[in-house]
Amino acid sequence: MTKKAGFIYTPDFLNYQFSADHPFNHKRVLLTKELLEEQTTLITEDLITPRIAADEEIALFHDASYIEAVKRAGNGDLKEDRAQEYGLGTEDTPIFSNMHQASAQLVGGTLTAVDKILNGDYKKIANIGGGLHHGFQRKASGFCIYNDCAIAIKYLRKQDDLKVLYVDTDAHHGDGVQSGFYDDPNVCTFSIHETGRYLFPGTGNVSERGIKSGHGYSFNLPIDAFTEDESFLELYETALRKIAAFFKPDIIVTQNGADSHCLDPLTHLCGTMKSFEKIPVIAAEIADTYCDGRWLAVGGGGYDMWRVVPRAWGQVWNVMKTGAPCKGPLPETWLEKWQKESPAPLPVSWQDGADIQPNIPRKAEITEKNKLLLEDMLKYTAII
Repeated sequence: MTKKAGFIYTPDFLNYQFSADHPFNHKRVLLTKELLEEQTTLITEDLITPRIAADEEIALFHDASYIEAVKRAGNGDLKEDRAQEYGLGTEDTPIFSNMHQASAQLVGGTLTAVDKILNGDYKKIANIGGGLHHGFQRKASGFCIYNDCAIAIKYLRKQDDLKVLYVDTDAHHGDGVQSGFYDDPNVCTFSIHETGRYLFPGTGNVSERGIKSGHGYSFNLPIDAFTEDESFLELYETALRKIAAFFKPDIIVTQNGADSHCLDPLTHLCGTMKSFEKIPVIAAEIADTYCDGRWLAVGGGGYDMWRVVPRAWGQVWNVMKTGAPCKGPLPETWLEKWQKESPAPLPVSWQDGADIQPNIPRKAEITEKNKLLLEDMLKYTAII
């Protein structure tokens, strides 16, 4: 019998760790899992142990020479000049021991989710350990070594002739995934992100529409810095509903970066938990309307791992499992355990307080600019 939702997890996800002080810290996966367990929306029966991706699976997207370079780097056997050629050993993506194995485990989590959905075992699966959307075919980038999103879509397309809608709500443009399917009319990519004028990777303009037979299947909304919930959600919901009606996907894959929150230290957007409650609700509606419920959700960015990420990713699972986000106080047991390690006071509720956002004097101007951006994208893509 098909189960409604499954949650991919292994403690080995925490092996993907560049250094103790690197902003990308996958302890946030453990924090999220334990929050959900204490909330009792995640139980043992929901958990799925992932496999490790094979080299030939990773090679569905990445060049064999790059995979070999990652292996050698993780064994301390790659010269610096060669490492730089592959985007390894940089400030963003430093080399760490056994990095191939750790990266292949994250990819394996996302591929396990694909297998379970295609086999009919589950309708919806979350792998918050995945979401490494910046990886390119032969280059690491932006904390991402192997691009599990792109590999999973290639794998999905190979296994079954399904049309894939990839939705990326990370504050950073989903550049690696877009590049992998820029000429493919069977994969539609939609990224809503902070404008590249201020933020890595500097891409994701409205005019990036795809090439050859894939022209018209790439969608981008590079919203203004300091965008707040109301404007973000208006653009996200309007665009996603129109794109889905245009493309009519068979499965939806969402990348759920949690770095558009106003507390995130690496970005300039001003969202709150209001956005992270609504994002998965709309995604679930799209999956149920067009995809017979098939929805794969992965993690992504999110660099306030104590106050923001567990709640944001937790709401993705809560919507998958129960159909609605959680409300009210966070479990006392979780707060008591992790407050000892958190450098800042932990929030006590699933929702943010009214005073969480800074005052943005340009709010009306930003909102108007974003509305014009949405109109531009819809006209550009001729799907009104």
